[in-house]
Amino acid sequence: MHQLGLKYAQQLDHEDALNHYRNQFHIPKDAAGNTLIYMTGNSLGLQPKATKAYVNQELDDWANLGVEGHTEGETPWLNYHEFLTESMSKIVGAKPMEVVVMNTLTANLHLMMVSFYKPTKTRYKILIESDAFPSDKYAVESQLRHHGYDDKAGLILWKPKKDETLLQYEDLETILEEHGHEIALIMIGGVNYYTGQFFDLKRITTLGHDFGCTVGFDCAHGAGNVALNLHDSGVDFAVWCTYKYLNSGPGSLAGCFVHERHAYKKDLNRFTGWWSHNKETRFKMRDEFDQLPGAEGWQLSNPPILSMAAIKASLDIFNEVGFDNLIDKSKKLTGYFEFLLKQLGEHVIKIITPENPDERGCQISIQVKNANKTLHDTLTQAGVISDWREPDVIRCAPVPLYNSFEDVFRLVEKLKGIFSLPNPLSPKERELRRIFKREK
Repeated sequence: MHQLGLKYAQQLDHEDALNHYRNQFHIPKDAAGNTLIYMTGNSLGLQPKATKAYVNQELDDWANLGVEGHTEGETPWLNYHEFLTESMSKIVGAKPMEVVVMNTLTANLHLMMVSFYKPTKTRYKILIESDAFPSDKYAVESQLRHHGYDDKAGLILWKPKKDETLLQYEDLETILEEHGHEIALIMIGGVNYYTGQFFDLKRITTLGHDFGCTVGFDCAHGAGNVALNLHDSGVDFAVWCTYKYLNSGPGSLAGCFVHERHAYKKDLNRFTGWWSHNKETRFKMRDEFDQLPGAEGWQLSNPPILSMAAIKASLDIFNEVGFDNLIDKSKKLTGYFEFLLKQLGEHVIKIITPENPDERGCQISIQVKNANKTLHDTLTQAGVISDWREPDVIRCAPVPLYNSFEDVFRLVEKLKGIFSLPNPLSPKERELRRIFKREK
């Protein structure tokens, strides 16, 4: 089939209107200068080449202006977060007043739970997916303990059916029918980190609200990857990081969404700081606290400029590309990846990510039969940067901003070579033959 060849992949790249954006990113290379196949944007996005100039601008303003940079700089620091708001709101499908960039992901999650986890004696439990990202599980458990509840008895897990990997909505409905009166908060990862399953945020939110639950999402693996449509989903709150698909650099700031129906609720319990105080009177130091409306009202401190500069560098690219265009390419790129992987045969691999393009982002999670981490190590040595998740899954995310159809083709060719193990065999290859030996 011509779709299996390199020329076809190169033709797809030639026809791709977004292909030139790859040149706006630094693509890692090996020690010999060969370009690596980078498939871990789901863990850390690549650096835009423009980032250095954006950060240097703030360093220059700091050097030349000192404290005056807060008001006189090229991009004044005082309200720097406002330069990010509109772009970020488009990416997550929100109104600008519903979004703010601040803090880090788990810190924001805790700030949201201060306001939206309101346990009572009879309704105090928290529902999460059974294979939630560990930090989410740790965070909700600590909230239960903080409020005086047992962190095991207070946690309800949405689990897949026996011998299945993906979660089913009918199981969530059953949980809520049986325990909805006990559940104060539903907190789900919008895209599951392990399987890549993209949940129907609106369906879950509507269901949760029908049973009187508050609903929030951790969108770390969704922001910049899928169309979250947070406002239309009706979700009460959401949080996400910016260092994965939003390419802002390791440990960079996070984002936060609070639905507009909560925008003017000054009686909502929350932790506050001077950046959640009225901007007009913020520097009248002795005034009583005056709550800002919208998501900005959950800020605590003045913005860390260097991190925000890196975020702005990436968001400006998103603005230029258009998020709808990015989603369209993502579906084509991941669909091509899936097609090639299936040629390897179900006796070799199993794709545990949903087949429906609307139920996943760009990540494909590949379960390899009878494998251990040796396979991942060998793939790394072959020039592929992916990641391994125990016990037997390789996660690969062809990111539409900087990955190409040729990247996808070459990755699958390398997998094919590892599975077939051509002679002569190295010690590593002999070990792999033992692992992948199939009954004839």
